[in-house]
Amino acid sequence: MLRTGNPALKETTFLDLSSGAVVSRDGGAMTLNGTVHRTALLLFLAVLTAAFAWNSVDIGANGVSANFGVYLWGGMIGGLVFAFATIFKPAWSPVTAPLYALFEGLFLGAISALYDARFNGIVLQAVMLTMGTLFALLFAYRSGLIKATENFKLGVVAATGGIALIYLATIALSFFGIHVPYIHESGLVGIGFSLFVVVVAALNLVLDFDFIEKGVEQGAPKHMEWYGAFGLMVTLVWLYVEFLRLLGKLRN
Repeated sequence: MLRTGNPALKETTFLDLSSGAVVSRDGGAMTLNGTVHRTALLLFLAVLTAAFAWNSVDIGANGVSANFGVYLWGGMIGGLVFAFATIFKPAWSPVTAPLYALFEGLFLGAISALYDARFNGIVLQAVMLTMGTLFALLFAYRSGLIKATENFKLGVVAATGGIALIYLATIALSFFGIHVPYIHESGLVGIGFSLFVVVVAALNLVLDFDFIEKGVEQGAPKHMEWYGAFGLMVTLVWLYVEFLRLLGKLRN
């Protein structure tokens, strides 16, 4: 069974729901190299729009420029729209995955500019930690130091679901003016919570590697290279934002 905490990569992704068989691959089969190349392209697109948003917004002592909210919320909402479109229609991923990356880049550029204005140099640190974590876990996975066993997958999925519920509860309570104490603050509890979330996000990379590898072994259709790259991109975005939050708490 394929299991991953990433909502974009689930065990039925490569299967026909009616028969349980691997879906048709008339256009060719998914390859590992193809997925890697498409992941690199999505990262490039995200960096492109992130740099544009970074250079476009103005964040000073008197507040942020008017276009900050446009890039932040526009990028977030646009990213969610194309993320859901990709998840529900994987065959659209050659189009929707690049669009997701472009919109997500706007969001990342805006939020990165905000953090960097408050904590100089924090963005470079978060990028280095994210990329370092990616390659370290890829090496550990390929060398067999970390194995995606069923118990390992179950633990990561459960932890990811718990974090998602906490974040959703925090957002819902904020609408009623209720602030969840400690976990979003700069104290020991808040830093410990962010460390835990970073570890769980990083372990999701292992599940993503395993899922993509299984898709290649099963001969998934060619467009699933885009879908696999999209799923990996979702985890990397989450990991980067969590590194920003953690470093911000440590700097505060």
